[in-house]
Amino acid sequence: MATQHSRSVARFMMAPAVILLLGWMLVPLTMTLYFSFKKYLPLRGGDLGWVGFDNYVRFVSSSTFWPAVQATLVIVGGVLAITVVLGILLAMLLDQPMWGQGVVRILVIAPFFVMPTVSALVWKNMFMDPVNGLLAHLWRFFGAEPISWLSEASMTSIVMIVSWQWLPFATLILLTAIQSLDSEQLEAAEMDGAPPLKRFYHIILPHLGRAITIVILIQTIFLLSIFAEIFVTTGGAFGTRTLTYLIFQRVLESQNVGLGSAGGVYAIILANIVAIFLMRIVGKNLDA
Repeated sequence: MATQHSRSVARFMMAPAVILLLGWMLVPLTMTLYFSFKKYLPLRGGDLGWVGFDNYVRFVSSSTFWPAVQATLVIVGGVLAITVVLGILLAMLLDQPMWGQGVVRILVIAPFFVMPTVSALVWKNMFMDPVNGLLAHLWRFFGAEPISWLSEASMTSIVMIVSWQWLPFATLILLTAIQSLDSEQLEAAEMDGAPPLKRFYHIILPHLGRAITIVILIQTIFLLSIFAEIFVTTGGAFGTRTLTYLIFQRVLESQNVGLGSAGGVYAIILANIVAIFLMRIVGKNLDA
């Protein structure tokens, strides 16, 4: 049993890491809040004084704000739907005994370790190029006209690219959950004559409930800040400008740090609303 002295020593040893993490989070947040109330144009006059809530009003009332929020939610929803459904199917497939099972699992998980910029470049140049891309050659093989994916189906393209990156993560979490399932339940259901579809809906899927909610929660937190894939592929054009990309344009392209900081606060608020909503769902599943 830990004594008071050992607990004090543990807190003392953890203090530097805790202070560093708090500083890592609080300093940028404080600076964002500070600049959001100022008119700060680095290359056009610098600090031009306090403007109160003017930056917040300008940002939310701009014609690009709500389309950016909508694009963000569409990408998040599309990626979650694809990764959860395909993740379940892949996890069930990888759970079956097969030759080279370990190698197959490594290959399936590998895309998760590829940098977002690199994967976006690969998809843009190797797969989605309307002239020399693999998909263009596939379309021509079947006698169809190649699609300019990043302009004609831009949102679908972004969802495909991001889903390819996050599918291994979902598969890994769901595979771990499937492997923890008691095989005797499935064997008993099979002996009772339950078909595979009923075994999936009544045994496997309820068992995966907690894993699915965790996948949704973690992926949503990261997907709300998606940026690199859009920057490399569409540049925010063709309806793919997300809230994060809009903030980037306001800060770096328009050189309006105050307006971009106000957008950052809105992004934090949106992320917290989504996180609270998802935490309620996760809490219900974990308590079930």
